[in-house]
Amino acid sequence: MDTMKLIIFTDLDGTLLDSNYSFEAALPALSLIKEKGIPLVICSSKTLKEIEHYRKKLYNLNPFISENGGGVFVPKGYFGFQLSDAGFQAKDEKQYYLIRLGAEYDDLRKALNELRTEGFSVKGFGDMTVEGISILTGLSIEEAEWAKERDFDEPFVFAGAIPEQPLLLDAIKKKGFNYTQGRFHHILGNSDKGKAVSILTDLFKKEYNKVATIAAGDSPNDIPMLEKVDYPVIVRKRDGEYDCRINIPGLAKADGTGPEGWNKAMIALINRLL
Repeated sequence: MDTMKLIIFTDLDGTLLDSNYSFEAALPALSLIKEKGIPLVICSSKTLKEIEHYRKKLYNLNPFISENGGGVFVPKGYFGFQLSDAGFQAKDEKQYYLIRLGAEYDDLRKALNELRTEGFSVKGFGDMTVEGISILTGLSIEEAEWAKERDFDEPFVFAGAIPEQPLLLDAIKKKGFNYTQGRFHHILGNSDKGKAVSILTDLFKKEYNKVATIAAGDSPNDIPMLEKVDYPVIVRKRDGEYDCRINIPGLAKADGTGPEGWNKAMIALINRLL
């Protein structure tokens, strides 16, 4: 009989990482995940270089998803089959195969510039200095440099009045782009975390036959990911509240903010499912 393989997808900021970008509170669960051989897949709005930094810290060798589902990166030789045999076109990117779902970054920058000429007060990471991004995000200078190196998605701040926001989001849609809302607004193409998670779930199914999927997040940009898994988990925001915009069937509410809640929820789910 086939044994079931558990796969965990996780957001980083505000979920596995706290406001100081630390995952220390999640170490017991991370250790259990390693011990059980469960693939932990990072699915973040962060860039390739930022995610690589955390993969090193976590000793994580699994596939990952960057920039809100813009890119699915699979380490070479990870699966026992070719991605083309699974029906996916992948680009050879040094040590990874990249399945690109996101828009061209230049097109997103152009759209943001057009929004400004239309009177919207928007400022993207591409308009900011590395120092400016560091001050805004609390990232180190080096990490802010990585955050600025984008391929599929542009984070931006909107300085207009709150009633203007629906008009801005409507204007983004009219240009043929999408947006997500988390700590920052993001303008992106026809990609989201859910589409990327579905692709990786299919690849894991081809490898292991039977899989069960968990995902953890804290913001509306995580909704597409949470909708695509068997066991969705939401962690509390920094203020101790859950984001009320996340309301999907079967949602488990982790008891704790960020990595503290993540830790408790993962241990409970792993013990229940395995």
